[in-house]
Amino acid sequence: SSGINAKYGLTLLLSSLAVACKATEAAVRKAGIAQLYGISGDTNTTGDEQKKLDVLANDLFINLLKSSYQTCAMVSEENENMIEVPVAKHGRYIVCFDPLDGSSNIDCLVSIGSIFGIYRRDDDEGPVTEKDCLLPGNKLVAAGYCVFGTACMMVISTGNGVNGFTLDPSIGEFILTAQDMKVPKKGKIYSVNEGNSSYLDEKLLKYFKHCKFPETGKPRGARYVGSMVADVHRTICYGGIFMYPASSSAVNGKLRLLYECNPMAFIMEQAGGKAVTGRGDERVLDVIPTSLHQRAPIYLGSADDVDEVLSFLNA
Repeated sequence: SSGINAKYGLTLLLSSLAVACKATEAAVRKAGIAQLYGISGDTNTTGDEQKKLDVLANDLFINLLKSSYQTCAMVSEENENMIEVPVAKHGRYIVCFDPLDGSSNIDCLVSIGSIFGIYRRDDDEGPVTEKDCLLPGNKLVAAGYCVFGTACMMVISTGNGVNGFTLDPSIGEFILTAQDMKVPKKGKIYSVNEGNSSYLDEKLLKYFKHCKFPETGKPRGARYVGSMVADVHRTICYGGIFMYPASSSAVNGKLRLLYECNPMAFIMEQAGGKAVTGRGDERVLDVIPTSLHQRAPIYLGSADDVDEVLSFLNA
């Protein structure tokens, strides 16, 4: 009985997230007409300028998740503190999300998206605290992202493979179009902001040189959108590796652990790839968070490509 109720609750929660993604996609499509481009005048918890669409997407996610009656707390990139859900609307899940990833690309019409991770609260007794939200990625119940590009696709995993659903605008529903998605074992693309090379480890620079000037075969293609959702989605489809490493200017990397790295690492592993921090063989999903907006370095993608970059880093 409890197992059936748990599955039913998760289904309701994922349905609410799907509605939030549809509403956000609709706002993105008409942003230019509705004058939603530009900054809102505020900054978020990690110091990034908030765009008007950031604020709107955040409100959509919060309100729809609260009204699902399946959450007890939320963590958003746009809110400094944990978002509490009224006790009357309490459920058993904690949702961590980036309502609109790739905000810097909004005004120039480059692909952006939303990312979310779902945890089940360990202890249902007593009030929810920040500590309840500080769970490692290996405790995720489900994770997903929605990419707003040439089409709108929602990619979800509940721990049993990865499936992609494309939004059919004629009926307003997500249709299963990519069943059991798998990342190729090895790819031909590496994705990283090489503009930060002066801050990066010499071992990583040797890996970049290896990609561009291999001893045998063709050099790899370099692709970097600057929107994690777009870069990771391409990596799942075509293979290769996406990296946002630690550097002398950002010793813990830039991407946030709870609502960017963990959901994407979960999906990548479910698709047959790997996701590591570059600190030895440490999996991203094994990092124990100590704060809501903690950052972490990340290397994720095709298993062979991740192993290859680790061979350089650990040399």
